Amino acid sequence: MLLKKILLALAATIVIVYFYPHPEANRYNYEEGRPWNYSKLIAPFDIPIHPDSATLIAARDSLNARFVPIYELNQLIIDTIVERLPASSDPSLRNRLAQELRGLYATGIVDLTTGDEIAAGKLPKVRILEKNILSEMPTSGFTSPRDAYLYLDSVITDSALHRYFMQANLQNLLLPNYTRNEEECRRNYEYDYLTITADRGIILQGQTIIDKGAVISSQDFTNLRTYETMLSQLNTRETQSKWLMLLGQFLYVALILTALLLYLRYFCAAIYDNIRALTFVYSMVTLFFLVGVGLNYFVAQGIYITPMMIVPILVLVFFDGRTALFTTGALALICAGVTAFALEFLFLQFCAAAAAVFSLRELSRRSQLLRTSGVVALAYCCAYVSLELLMNGSFEAFTWRMTAFLLVNAALTSMAYILMFAVERLFGFVSEVTLVELADINNPLLMRLSNECPGTFQHSVAVSNLAADAAQRIGANVLLVRAGALYHDIGKLSNPAFFTENQHGVNPHDALPPERSAAIVINHVNDGLSLADRAGLPQSIQNFIREHHGAGMAKYFYITYCKAHPGEDVDKAPFSYPGPNPRSRETSLLMMADAVEAASRSLTGHTREDISALVNRIIDGQIAEGLHNDSPLTFRDIPVIKEAFIKRLMTIYHSRIAYPTAPKPAAETTAVPAPPTTPSAQ
Repeated sequence: MLLKKILLALAATIVIVYFYPHPEANRYNYEEGRPWNYSKLIAPFDIPIHPDSATLIAARDSLNARFVPIYELNQLIIDTIVERLPASSDPSLRNRLAQELRGLYATGIVDLTTGDEIAAGKLPKVRILEKNILSEMPTSGFTSPRDAYLYLDSVITDSALHRYFMQANLQNLLLPNYTRNEEECRRNYEYDYLTITADRGIILQGQTIIDKGAVISSQDFTNLRTYETMLSQLNTRETQSKWLMLLGQFLYVALILTALLLYLRYFCAAIYDNIRALTFVYSMVTLFFLVGVGLNYFVAQGIYITPMMIVPILVLVFFDGRTALFTTGALALICAGVTAFALEFLFLQFCAAAAAVFSLRELSRRSQLLRTSGVVALAYCCAYVSLELLMNGSFEAFTWRMTAFLLVNAALTSMAYILMFAVERLFGFVSEVTLVELADINNPLLMRLSNECPGTFQHSVAVSNLAADAAQRIGANVLLVRAGALYHDIGKLSNPAFFTENQHGVNPHDALPPERSAAIVINHVNDGLSLADRAGLPQSIQNFIREHHGAGMAKYFYITYCKAHPGEDVDKAPFSYPGPNPRSRETSLLMMADAVEAASRSLTGHTREDISALVNRIIDGQIAEGLHNDSPLTFRDIPVIKEAFIKRLMTIYHSRIAYPTAPKPAAETTAVPAPPTTPSAQ
């Protein structure tokens, strides 16, 4: 068993370390606009000072605004267009149109896009590349082929020339003679950009990169990035740093999970001794770490959205608050290595976890989760504000983005209600919400028990109240006892008439031999387990059915058989229940309450002495038979349980006054004899 627990912790460690961020160069976690939380950083080598991101953006915007594109002049294009003009019966028409075209091309024809830019005032000038020499030229005289065609169409007034113009189909012949040289534009743009974004100097080896506590400016952020990039290029050191970092992460996670295991070993044996419960705890830690890392990968600071308060809520619901806080602490410590500000993250999670545990304590209604989500949101906000004041002394670094993240985190905490049912199915746990639902007498199985076995149902309700009262006094799980007691006798549904509480004058056992009767009565345990299985009742409820008689005997039929066979060595096996004996305080309480409640119905006197004698005789007899040897009940619990049973039974069987009959009028009395008075029950 110990080996399984060690392997479980090791498996969780390996999974967490595998998905832990393994940056090849980033040795520090930091953000622009926040303080540098590490010691003074000294340059181990010369570091060029590159412009910061804001400077680069401003430089690019400035260059985009003032960059003058480069065009080339094609002087032969007009000759080509003139040659393509159609022949005419009047050669002068062709010459006149060619003259008009040469005049337009002398001022410059550009493509349609450039023409639109010029018309919009976005391109007041261009640079012309001619024989590797750039010269600027205003664009006021440039026009596009479309505008040139429209211009000719409007200025040619001679009808003959206009007919020839239309015949020439110039809209398909006109081409720009000034074209943009994209390659030269790109080359000149990059040269200009590199010129204005050149390095601003050098941080010499031994100089300070950034001081401890200094707020990281945009330029500091760029310098730190440059330092990390250059550091990653040192191959030997990079490899060594990578493996040492991996080893450090493994030891860090292993120590935390080992501490969690030791805590469970010494302070929460209920989890440590149950491999399913231990798997649940480590699964919660691993799962929510992976969710946090995943969110952090896709969203900046996404780990703050991770609803980690689901972990303490689930652990509290199924176990206890102290374990919930310790488990959350382990999870927060593991996740802190992913965040930029570990101290801030740990403080936020601690405040939220404490708020969740102290506000919830026990979960029996869905509305409690909504209240807890609100308390967690308030705790997050208060902790965040206090951190900002502590670290910066002002609200300058306060961001609504972080506040929104924390509020979303708190809202997602309500998903614990959904996950609670998934955990119950996967690990076989039972929450208090489920116990409350199971104890509802409108449950189909309890409704069937009420209709088909009314006597058994009333007995179960009485046992439930009796056992729950004692459970509250000794600190046992009251809801579990109450629900388990209601279902402990559902096996009697198979043969209701064979149990005295459901009989009405006819006892079918009178016609059966004792061993057969014992078999029918004893079999109600197995019948109950079958019904519970089909109804999907949790294992913890089935334990009440299985253990409420333990390995005891059906004594009535055993004694009857012995009397019928005097001197015979009677085998007890046919008259014994299959067991096992109660293995929890709750099932032990049920065994005691079941026997005491059933026996109390046969009491003729209901004084304290009579009831005390009955309770002591039954419970002491069970202890003497060893039926509670496997139970964690203590000797200190027994007197408390007995006193609880005695007080509850005295309340049930207290004497009641008899109400007198009303006096009759004299005339009515003489006319009709009055019936004898009978005390009516209250």
